[in-house]
Amino acid sequence: MNTSTLRIWDLPTRLFHWGLALGVAGSIISIKTGHTDWHFRFGYLILTLLLFRLVWGFAGPRYARFSSFPPSLAAAWAYVLGRTANTPGHSPLAALSVYALLASCTFQVVSGLFSNDGIVWDGPLRKWITGSASDAITALHLANRFVLIALIALHLLAIAWYRFVRGKRLVRPMIIGDSADAPSNAEPAQDDLAVRLRALAIFLASGAAVGWLIR
Repeated sequence: MNTSTLRIWDLPTRLFHWGLALGVAGSIISIKTGHTDWHFRFGYLILTLLLFRLVWGFAGPRYARFSSFPPSLAAAWAYVLGRTANTPGHSPLAALSVYALLASCTFQVVSGLFSNDGIVWDGPLRKWITGSASDAITALHLANRFVLIALIALHLLAIAWYRFVRGKRLVRPMIIGDSADAPSNAEPAQDDLAVRLRALAIFLASGAAVGWLIR
């Protein structure tokens, strides 16, 4: 198959990806080091990013849209066996990883809104539910952290697998936006000023929504 260098990931999608990585890392480090106030701040950042990504999955450029990478176990298995052609954007295997990570992150941040530490800190929505319900949600919040960490580990292993088994670099395109081995007949993603301004408006609206929610 003939390949060419092609813009795959628009700037807003790349910023979301690295912002989410920063938010998750920050939330884990802050809670482990006893900085619960920063744990909450990172949680609000993650929630803002997830709200943005939800909207961007419908309003963003072609490869950022959910319709471009529907989840399919059958398609992912066929891809692992090498039975499907190379496509731009998320592969069927990567699609499953993306949805799993988004689901786990969403559960973690939403459950955190209702959780408590049993001593000083309560999530901003804790007051709307009973103490027993908050305790149950807190237990799920603590359990899901292991699921999230495991998914992150699998994500990193998948990146290594793509690099050394499939010979496909995934990190560099997520930094610069361009893939060097995209099919030559593929369409590039839009990444102009209009796209970026639209993304900025969605992000600011998402931040305003989170600010309203926690207050």
